[in-house]
Amino acid sequence: MKWLLILSFLMCLNDEIIIFDKDNNTQNWYVVNDTVMGGISTSAVKINDKGNLIFSGKVSTENNGGFSMTRMPIAIGLNKQHSKIVLKVKGDGKQYQLRLKSNESQRYSYVQAFKTNTQEQEITLPLTGFYPTFRGRKLNFGNFSDNQIEEVAILIGNKKDEDFSLEIIKIAIQ
Repeated sequence: MKWLLILSFLMCLNDEIIIFDKDNNTQNWYVVNDTVMGGISTSAVKINDKGNLIFSGKVSTENNGGFSMTRMPIAIGLNKQHSKIVLKVKGDGKQYQLRLKSNESQRYSYVQAFKTNTQEQEITLPLTGFYPTFRGRKLNFGNFSDNQIEEVAILIGNKKDEDFSLEIIKIAIQ
């Protein structure tokens, strides 16, 4: 009985929610490029032979464009122990944004930027650090504090023409 209590306690400490990893990679990721507003950026997502998600393409600022995004609808309930998102990625030295929506019908996103390097790296983003934006403009209300996530997205939009490639190994909520 004593060991069962200890095991139950340890399991509560590791209350990780896996959004994406090599064992959980059949989600419906799709791309949204600036073409929805007249731009000409291109991107694609695919699963590589390691089971990781590759988000790659070319951002173009022509025709008032300048972003590429991949997103995935999801239904995640959060509790008080969930305080951060941990990304395991291999990047290209560029800056990206992780974006969250707490309701799939809301028009704004909660955003936090992260910088990559060319090595495999683990990036921790506190949930309370995600601030609200709409079409690139910061909104004047509180940071993320909801108890659910209904969409996860990754966006690149650094206001310049550039090729990009981001390998996503794991996304988890802890």
